[in-house]
Amino acid sequence: MKDWFKTGRPWIWLTAGAVSVSLIAVLGLLALIAWRGLSFFWPAEIHEIQVQASDGSTKTVIGELYDTEEVPMERLAESGIVLENYSEETLERWLLKVGNREYVPLDFMWIMEPQIVADAKPLDVAKIERSKNGNFYGYITDVLEQGESVFNSSPEQSELREELAQRIERVLDINDQAEDLQNSEIGAINYRLNQLRLERRALALKEQLTDSEEQRIAAEEAQLRADYKVLEEELFAMREEASRDSIVVRDMRGMDVTIPMYRVLDVTFPNDMGAIAKVGYFFSQIGNFVSENPREANTEGGVFPAIFGTVFMVLLMSVIVTPFGVVAAIYLHEYAGKNPVTRLIRIAVINLAGVPSIVYGVFGLGFFVYMVGGSLDQIFYPEALPSPTFGTPGVMWSAITLAILTLPVVIVSTEEGLSRIPSSLREGSLALGATKAETLWRIIIPMASPAIMTGLILAVARAAGEVAPLMLVGVVKSAPMLPVDGNFPYFHLDRKFMHLGFHIYDVGFQSPNVEAARPLVYATSFLLVTVIVGLNLTAISVRNHLREKYRSLEH
Repeated sequence: MKDWFKTGRPWIWLTAGAVSVSLIAVLGLLALIAWRGLSFFWPAEIHEIQVQASDGSTKTVIGELYDTEEVPMERLAESGIVLENYSEETLERWLLKVGNREYVPLDFMWIMEPQIVADAKPLDVAKIERSKNGNFYGYITDVLEQGESVFNSSPEQSELREELAQRIERVLDINDQAEDLQNSEIGAINYRLNQLRLERRALALKEQLTDSEEQRIAAEEAQLRADYKVLEEELFAMREEASRDSIVVRDMRGMDVTIPMYRVLDVTFPNDMGAIAKVGYFFSQIGNFVSENPREANTEGGVFPAIFGTVFMVLLMSVIVTPFGVVAAIYLHEYAGKNPVTRLIRIAVINLAGVPSIVYGVFGLGFFVYMVGGSLDQIFYPEALPSPTFGTPGVMWSAITLAILTLPVVIVSTEEGLSRIPSSLREGSLALGATKAETLWRIIIPMASPAIMTGLILAVARAAGEVAPLMLVGVVKSAPMLPVDGNFPYFHLDRKFMHLGFHIYDVGFQSPNVEAARPLVYATSFLLVTVIVGLNLTAISVRNHLREKYRSLEH
């Protein structure tokens, strides 16, 4: 046994076991997040439950079964809930999403299993996804056009669903056209009117606002307002056309409710879906989640602005941190002498990697936003003051702050790559007549490029998951405009943005509807991990390509 320990094999097996346990734990965590997140998009069956109230009456509850749990009777007794003729120590209770927010106090409801008189899953009960007030559950009884039924008699279910699908497709097409008109042409006019307002004020501050300039600006504004009026009338016509139809739904109270069609996003019958239809619905819901904007305080809809903001900020950070990190590493390794100042700089770089991220956020807010941004506003944008342009949190300050946060990682990784290059290559290049700059550019940096990409990979992995500093320097709960659009200069680095990490925090801990937000937390977390893995895999593929490309220089 002593000889076996002396060989070092026990430590090898111990290390392998620790790595295996860590890998299993990470994969298990990812699997849990993926299961809880992706299961949210699977069509859940809708229950119609008859519940017996405490006074002996029976009421109907319609909704999706979200969760079940075993509850001790002592806990219920402490809450003031007493069930007669029930002697078990625990009972099962169901969490139902009943929706219908306009008519139900809470769109989630707990039901005790002993109170359930009957449970059915009717095939014709519908789930209506709306752009406002969440889902609505009930039985669709009629389709109205201008307030009149489109059917001459009581319609069959197949006829009703076919007519409903056609009219929903029509309304969605009109809504898409109206949204495109509002975001593109009308948005461009509003943007141009604001630019003309700033131009007039800038000329007035410089005392260059002549009568001819005032007439030119006024004429352009008049033309823009005329164009705006035409587009506004077209937009109102689209909205009126979209509000033509409506549907009548009988809810769980037994009352008929009229829902405007322009607020309906989709109507499904989950209890009547086959396996293929459920799979198609599952992937369509994932597509909507990735491509749509959030609704209802981020508890409904998609996360496309957060995905775009995360990727855009990380790419911008990468463009900033890579050249500065590489230049700093080259100076420290190739040019700086071995003296106390250089050693002090290296110690400072190493210590910077351990500074809490929130400290970087405070530094970015005080230095970049208030000092640098405020100075830029006074020099280049005086006409916009007191409304700040760059003197307010935005995507550019977020990217620079995270670039400073990840700068030590890039410097250390690049230096390690430079130290692995044999000195004979430098000496041979210099002996052949090349300058030191040419040697660095043509030989040293290409051979160190895999190490540079390794530093960039580590920087991206850390920056994409940071939330604390971003809360101070640019990220917001909701950003109606993306940092990139069709208006000059196309990249608006002064705008605030949404981030997947902050979206998780906001939905999970600041949401007014905790039960509805819980599945979205898992789904968004899994999406954030997917985005980070995708960015890292892209960088790894580039690094491997560079490694193969410059492998011959090592020989």
